[in-house]
Amino acid sequence: MGKIVIAIDGYSSCGKSTMAKQMAKALNYIYIDTGAMYRAVTLYALQHNFFVDGKLNQEILLNDLDKINVAFKYNSTTNTSETFLNGVNIEQEIRGIEVSNHVSKIAQVKEVRAKMVDLQREMGKDKGLVMDGRDIGTVVFPDAELKIFMTADYQIRAKRRFDELQAKGDNTSYEDVLANINSRDMDDTSRTENPLIQAEDAIVIDNSNITPEEQLEIALNHAKAKTA
Repeated sequence: MGKIVIAIDGYSSCGKSTMAKQMAKALNYIYIDTGAMYRAVTLYALQHNFFVDGKLNQEILLNDLDKINVAFKYNSTTNTSETFLNGVNIEQEIRGIEVSNHVSKIAQVKEVRAKMVDLQREMGKDKGLVMDGRDIGTVVFPDAELKIFMTADYQIRAKRRFDELQAKGDNTSYEDVLANINSRDMDDTSRTENPLIQAEDAIVIDNSNITPEEQLEIALNHAKAKTA
């Protein structure tokens, strides 16, 4: 078999993006951060005051949906793909707690998901791609040759996210991060439109008590078996 599509699903702050990037680099595949796509739409909604008292005005968002262009560009200096919203690099802006607190509401909107899924499928038509998100293996690429579902204890995930934010100079408290993790888990698993579920044929990796290196080795072994 030649190149394949690798779909990585799982809970928030499980390190899906980190492992997906590592796999893409090791296999010389393209990496697409689907979570960043929804974060980009969320940032647009925040910038245009589509949230009022924490509630999303879907009608205004949908009226502007055709004006929202999300793209990725490779940064040769950092060796990473960066997210652009309407031609502007927003890689840093979409990683903050404000976007995190609102992104699940955006991801619940059927029309937004439909637009993002169309973009994602177009990106993966030539295979040789690693994509991570919440419904990649069940909705976007149900026929992906390799599906990985990542999970970890929610407190461990919160601590990892907290440390990441601290390293970036963000002073968000651990309690706020933990509350955000719990809220996103509830939103992701209970939403009507494409809820987070584990594909029946997915390989489950619980990384609560293994190192990133051990996790990557497990995933790459599965990928190599599929392409052998």
